Amino acid sequence: MKFGILQFFSWPERRVPLPTVYERALQRIEIMDNGGYDAVWLTEHHFSDYSVCPSIPVMGAHVAARTKRLRIGAGVTLAAFYHPLRLAEEIALLDILSGGRVNWGAGRGFDEREFRTFKVPITESQARFREAVDVIMQAWATDRLNYNGRFFSFEDVEVLPKPLQRPHPPMWVAAGSPEATKWAASAGYSILIGPHGTHFDVGQQWERYRDWLGEYGYRIQDREIPTARLIAIASTDAEAAEVARQGAQWLLRTYVDHIQLGFGGSDPVRRYIDSVVIHGTADRVADQIARLHDEAHLDYMIGAPLSHETFLAFTDQVLPRLV
Repeated sequence: MKFGILQFFSWPERRVPLPTVYERALQRIEIMDNGGYDAVWLTEHHFSDYSVCPSIPVMGAHVAARTKRLRIGAGVTLAAFYHPLRLAEEIALLDILSGGRVNWGAGRGFDEREFRTFKVPITESQARFREAVDVIMQAWATDRLNYNGRFFSFEDVEVLPKPLQRPHPPMWVAAGSPEATKWAASAGYSILIGPHGTHFDVGQQWERYRDWLGEYGYRIQDREIPTARLIAIASTDAEAAEVARQGAQWLLRTYVDHIQLGFGGSDPVRRYIDSVVIHGTADRVADQIARLHDEAHLDYMIGAPLSHETFLAFTDQVLPRLV
């Protein structure tokens, strides 16, 4: 298995100065660089203390300067909010500055505050996202770009720089619904699976994606499908369950709309504890991940630790057992 970490820049209750949040995160990233992790996946969010990182290229350049081998993942850039040529340039520049260590993940986003504030109609978000991804991939692949779309049109534009990794950095699109998964398969794009689905849902999504790839003439073999999973580790199972509960409450209070994500009428906190968060002692968490590897095709896990103690325990006690 491969492992990465989904790095949030959360500012709960604003208990410490915001620069301290960044410095602590960068210290954690340096630990990843010296450990067995494949990549740090940086998150992009706006207008919320859930995670104060509005620019993955800016943060990624700083991470590149402080690390040597760790890959730098965009998990994810919210492509519907960008002019696609600007995003193509910035991700390519980051790839060069990092020595070819970028993993590019693109997502549509779902926070209505972000769409409202950026004045992007949420009803256009899917179409804008897909067109932006299309533009960026063509901008990287061609010497001079000619494109005529619904939102963007370009004639004979030389988009510079090109990424160091050719023809482009490894890329994924975030897919949170069957429709998005099928679209990714139809375009031949690999997918990122997010942290909010149940363990059963993750396995089902992987299998649907595999089948749709086959229908469109592609294969899942040799593709990495990074899957984000929330984690809570403590010295006892009961303590870990409490970390999971507090983490779920924080997610639901600050960012996640459980109705929008389709949780139905179930208790959303209970749902996270019972079937979304991997929690327990380090040994129990390692056993659960091994089982998900077998049952849900979990070959590349992006861990989202719900506490710093979880991150340390995962790094020291779980990771060595599974890599």
